[in-house]
This record gives sequence, C-alpha cells and structure tokens, in this order.
Amino acid sequence: MRIVTTTTMTEPGGHRLTLLALRATVALSTACVLAQPVLAGGYLSGRFDFLGYHETNADIISTVLLVQAIAATAYLVGGRGSAVPLLITGVQFFATFVQLGMGYSRQLAVHIPLGVLLVILALHVCVWVFRPAARLSRKDRTRKVTHA
Repeated sequence: MRIVTTTTMTEPGGHRLTLLALRATVALSTACVLAQPVLAGGYLSGRFDFLGYHETNADIISTVLLVQAIAATAYLVGGRGSAVPLLITGVQFFATFVQLGMGYSRQLAVHIPLGVLLVILALHVCVWVFRPAARLSRKDRTRKVTHA
C-alpha cells in the first residue's frame, strides 16, 4: 500500500514574512469591507452622517486593497506562495472601483449586489490566507513523500 502525504518543510524567512504581511492586509481589508453594510444601514436608519463614514471607508478599502495587491505579489514572487490571493485581490480591486462608481452615481441596483459580492470575496480570501496550506510554498506543496 502506498500513502502519499504532503510534507511541511522548513519555511524560508521570506515566505513567512510575505504571508504575515498578506494576512495583515487581508484581515484589515476584510474588516473594512464588513463595516460597509453596517455603515450603510446606519445611514438608512436615519443617521445621515453615516453616509460620509461609508464613503470614507470605501476610500480606505481601495487603498488597503492596493497594499494587499502588493503584499499578494510579494507572497507570490518573493515568498513563492500561491497565485490565488493575488487573483482574488485583483478581482476585489476592480470590483471596488466599479462599486465606487455605482455608489456615486446612485445606481443602487448594481451597488448593493456588487457590495454583497465584495463581502463574499473578502471572506473567501481571508479564509484562504489563514488556512494552514497557505504556509506552504509552491515547492513544498508539490513535494510528496511516498511510504511503502
């Protein structure tokens, strides 16, 4: 009988640092994205200053996503990690700019469902980067050990 398992090799320092930076930026962007519906709800319940908070938070999200894209690129290139976080971050970044445009033009039929998609994407990338598999470099993921 052959059992194939993935080994966990000693992580190079660059991989750990890039993963730490990616996790920090993803956690921050996810928290900001999750705050958006709360801020919109505050506005809709009559606290009109919450619309300004919602707008400011949207600007923060786009900035944090730019930093997250840099961290995801460092994780991919320098840390030899997966491309998944960079791909999801790219979709988030593009969707956020569409979302900003839809919000400013008051196209709520697009703005609200797109906001739901952004929440789903943020949660997805957040879960992905905190999985134990994210700690493995591409090399370690492909390395297999066969036992007899």
